[in-house]
Amino acid sequence: MSAYERVRAHLLEHAVRRGEFTLKSGRSSTWFIDSKQTISAPEVMVDVASLLLDRVPPEATAIGGLTMGADGASYITAAIAATRGRPLRAFSVRKEVKDHGAGGRIAGALEPGDLVVVTEDTVTRGTSLLEAARAVRDAGAQVVLLLALVDRGGTAASLAAKEGWPFAAVYTAEDLGFPYEGA
Repeated sequence: MSAYERVRAHLLEHAVRRGEFTLKSGRSSTWFIDSKQTISAPEVMVDVASLLLDRVPPEATAIGGLTMGADGASYITAAIAATRGRPLRAFSVRKEVKDHGAGGRIAGALEPGDLVVVTEDTVTRGTSLLEAARAVRDAGAQVVLLLALVDRGGTAASLAAKEGWPFAAVYTAEDLGFPYEGA
């Protein structure tokens, strides 16, 4: 079984829930995915990181995104990249500006001028990805890709394109056997 198939099977067994759920947008859905259940699982963690890393452009120098959704994905991907001789700095974007210590919204190893992949575990509309990408841009780095493990909504690519950023996902809702949720 390939890494793609192992992670897909793990997502379906451990991360996908069926029922009635209220999404971040306030809309209801008959399915929900907590992909952190897969990203954090030791039996597929390296596979997840490898699948994400396969989509990271060679010129990228950093990976991160809005905390909590991006933290697991970005840190494990940077770690696997390091074992392969490919240094990627990892960072998190805070939801709010920190008003003590060094302050700011960025925590971790992002530097001005970095070429950044902004990541997220699961996106429906893509608003968290865009928020993180704007914070990265404001910090003086350049966004080269928005990347999700799962795209459940099907709208992130068009929202990213409006900002001039490419978008990719390892899995779509349809790959997991569900219709897109839409905007």
